[in-house]
Amino acid sequence: MFNLNGRVAVVTGASSGLGVQMATAFARQGADIVLLARREERIQELAAKLADEYSVKTLPIKCDVTVTAEIDAAAKRAEDEFGRVDILLNCAGSSKDKGVLEMTDEEWDFTIATDETSVFKMTRAFANIMKKHNYGRIINIASMYGLVGNTEIHTVAYHTSKGAVVNFTRAVAAELALDGINCNAICPGYFETELTKPVLDTERFQQFAKTHVPMQRYGKPGELDAAAVFLASEEASYVTGAILPVDGGYTAI
Repeated sequence: MFNLNGRVAVVTGASSGLGVQMATAFARQGADIVLLARREERIQELAAKLADEYSVKTLPIKCDVTVTAEIDAAAKRAEDEFGRVDILLNCAGSSKDKGVLEMTDEEWDFTIATDETSVFKMTRAFANIMKKHNYGRIINIASMYGLVGNTEIHTVAYHTSKGAVVNFTRAVAAELALDGINCNAICPGYFETELTKPVLDTERFQQFAKTHVPMQRYGKPGELDAAAVFLASEEASYVTGAILPVDGGYTAI
């Protein structure tokens, strides 16, 4: 089960963190990989590593997921190279963390553009390729913060953008169901990445996790892989519009 041989997977945010982990998970299952990120040297290194370790085809493309022209060019290049795109993992993201009383327009616009509007633009570009083949798996990386608020970090734009991704996922699932395209979202809990490490490493936040996460710990590298591989697979053919928290139980209480 969950064999991705012959599939082509596009992963955004593939220069670090969860993007690297899930691109690796797809390659491990046999998928050819298109890596998108702004840091070209990093995705070139990852492309070479995946090709060597898993004998899959890889294509690194420098791309800013907030820029429509770069997204459309990346989609064309991927289609020209592979002839199709089967899987899209929208993982790129960033955030300016402020509360509603302090956040500036610029901080709000940056977060919404990076975490929400980019998912729309990427989905539009690559779902048009998927529709030609009546097959697709779109996986959006939202957040447990897209499902609930929190009392520890003031990050109103992030909550808003990830909540929008959750319902965007449902809307796309309904719209594209008859085109053979499934759209689902994963809502990770606390996982260490370049973006989260400065906060998660603090003693205060580690104590917060122990009291608010039923498993009393952060997620470990690889603990999102199974969810992504499942949703990318043929076996998930009847799963669409699903919102899957992988959060150690945070949203269960």
